[in-house]
Amino acid sequence: MRERGQPGLLAQVRREIRLRHYSQRTEKTYVRWVKQYVKFHDFRHPAELGQAEATAFLSNLATHREVSASTQNQALSALLFLYRNVLRQDLGWLDGIVRAKRRTRLPVVLSPGEIRAVLARLEGTPRLLAALLYGTGLRLGEALTLRVKDLDFERSEIRVCEPKGGRGRVTVCPSSLAPNLGAHLVRVKSQFDLDLEAGGGRVELPRAFARKSPTAARDWQWQWVFPATRQYDHKESGERRRHHLHETVLQRAMRQAVRASGISKRATCHTFRHSFATHLLESGYDIRTVQELLGHKDVRTTMIYTHVLNRGALRVRSPMDAI
Repeated sequence: MRERGQPGLLAQVRREIRLRHYSQRTEKTYVRWVKQYVKFHDFRHPAELGQAEATAFLSNLATHREVSASTQNQALSALLFLYRNVLRQDLGWLDGIVRAKRRTRLPVVLSPGEIRAVLARLEGTPRLLAALLYGTGLRLGEALTLRVKDLDFERSEIRVCEPKGGRGRVTVCPSSLAPNLGAHLVRVKSQFDLDLEAGGGRVELPRAFARKSPTAARDWQWQWVFPATRQYDHKESGERRRHHLHETVLQRAMRQAVRASGISKRATCHTFRHSFATHLLESGYDIRTVQELLGHKDVRTTMIYTHVLNRGALRVRSPMDAI
């Protein structure tokens, strides 16, 4: 039980996550799973629970909620973090978990013609952002958290400094997008100057860097490439800040564009990343290069795209084509 003056469970979870410099997305995800775990066991403190209760919760995810294997593994990671790093307990190996079935799904890939059709039905910032996803292979979250300093037009490079998994990388910046990106940054700079004049102009910084150089929050190089349309008041500091564009802005626009183009595939923002990788392989680039551009730790993850190359199943030529 919590002693007087000791922070609550969720506050402890957040503190331990931040000490390890995990991403904000990981923090939100782990906190959400801890909340669900506590609620599942009638709001008993996890210190009073153990291996049996954790196993029951994770098994319920598979048997009753029918979550995917990746979702169940995400919940498992959150519980292991809770017990090991917050409660300082060894949960042990959870042998009795009913495992969610892992399904192998081939990625949805759009043809170049379908890419053009979707982009033609997008306008403004959503169109530029969608083109950037296809032209770079970035995940949506990676594109939205790009800062001005991450764009290098002279070298045609984009530095991905806050990626999934924490492994920074460099990817290509399409030359064809450079003029539109440059014009976009001019507009963003004008808005930034107005924010500064009004006493705002601050952005959220990486936690360690924010302590080291707090004034950088008002530097142009640290501003978001795709800022939100509205500012907000930061609760802890009271500062007037501008966050990056919310992911739902492009997600909604993408759904409408796919529907309007008449494409029957289940295409999402992430489909641009799949298409980027597949089209590079079709163009003859080696798989190791594609792996580096995508930021995959294991080349086996990248290998999935070899199964959707536009060369027929297993590269076999059907005998029907010879008739």
